[in-house]
This record gives sequence, structure tokens and C-alpha cells, in this order.
Amino acid sequence: MRTTEPTRIDARILTRVRALLAKAESTTFPEEAEALTAKAQQLMGRYAIDQALVDEAGGHRGSPSSRAFQVPSPYATPKFCLLAAVASANRCRAVWSKSLKQAPVFGFEVDLEAVEILYTSLLMQSTTAMVRERAPSPSRVKAFRHAFLLGFAGRIGERLTTQAELDVEEAAAEHGQSVLPVLASRADEVDAAMRDAFPDVGTLRVTASSGLGAAAGRSAADRADLGGLGVGGGGRRSLGAA
Repeated sequence: MRTTEPTRIDARILTRVRALLAKAESTTFPEEAEALTAKAQQLMGRYAIDQALVDEAGGHRGSPSSRAFQVPSPYATPKFCLLAAVASANRCRAVWSKSLKQAPVFGFEVDLEAVEILYTSLLMQSTTAMVRERAPSPSRVKAFRHAFLLGFAGRIGERLTTQAELDVEEAAAEHGQSVLPVLASRADEVDAAMRDAFPDVGTLRVTASSGLGAAAGRSAADRADLGGLGVGGGGRRSLGAA
């Protein structure tokens, strides 16, 4: 297996993606935020696939690594679900461990960069949308907000996955079916790297106790942007990638 260093990520692409997301975070028009975030995901997703093909052909494949992400309180579990959804759509795997107080994400460097940029923006957008929504009663604020963030993460995951599948289809149409085994091989390596580090990782199952909150979160995800899980020993949770 070729494991030489991959080529550097194009700083111009990162600048364009960050600029799109900055506009999405600042606009007061939900449709504009959705379009800007969708464009950012599409731009980064296609770039990552193209870069994977270039690295494979040029012998600069590299290998998976991990990056630690902070998952702030309150509502850390649904915020991890958002991170995991973004990671999965970008061919990475996220692990949650309360004892670590952070979430390691495993993937190739270009995909990890996409996860960091998108998660940071979506976390801000989801929190802003959550604060705008009113809980049905003061006693239900915590349950409502927890459910809101879960609903947001779930819907974002669906939309990001759909976009990622379109990106792969477009890349295959442009470059041929050789795209598929390259991405499949990288996904297997990412999965192996995660399980080497966390051999007892399992699946996190999270439920919401506020149907209104979950529905509001999904609605907010539809308005505002585009972008699995469980438990093993030691309280570790993981989400699989593509």
C-alpha cells in the first residue's frame, strides 16, 4: 500500500468554503442560508473526491488520521449527533466518549478539514435557530431544546448524505467507475483506524422526549442548511462513514 504524504489541501478552496459559510451564518434569510451552505458542502465534497483520485494516481495516498473535536455543553449528546452526521457524510467516523470530554474523528486529511469547517458552521447555525424557537412551556425548555438539536442533526444528516451521493455519482460520470473502489478502500481504512483506537466501540441510540422540539429542529434544518451511532465499553459512541 502506498502511504506517502498526500498533496496539500488547496487554500483557495478552503477560503471559498469558509466565505460561503460565513455568509450563511450571518444572513437573516433562511433560503439564502440553505443555498450558501449547500454550495459549501458541494464544493468541498467534490474537491475531496477529486483530491482522493489525484492522490491515488500520483502515489500520494497517505493514511487516515484523527482529529479531536470539542462538543460543548449543554446538550452535548445531540451536538455530537450533528458532528457524527457531518463526519459520516464526508467519509469519516466520529467517536463519543464522556470520559474523553471530546470527540475524535477519523478520516483522511481532506475529509477531516471538510468536517471541521462544516461542523463549526452548522453548530453555530443550529444553536442560533434553537434559541429563536420558543418551548411550549418554561418547564419543557430543556427537553424541547434537546429534541430540537436532535431533529436538526437528523435532518442535516439526511441532506448531507443525499448531497454526498450526488457528488459521487457526478464524479463517477466524469472520471469513470474507478471512483467507487478508491472511495470504498479509503472508507475501509478509516473504519479500521477507528477500531484500532477504539476496539469496543458500539452504537449510540438517542431519543427525544419532545415531539414538538424534534419537528422544529428538522424544520430549521430544512430552512437553514445542508450539511450512525451507539455505545461500547467505557461509554464510547461512534458513527460510521460512507
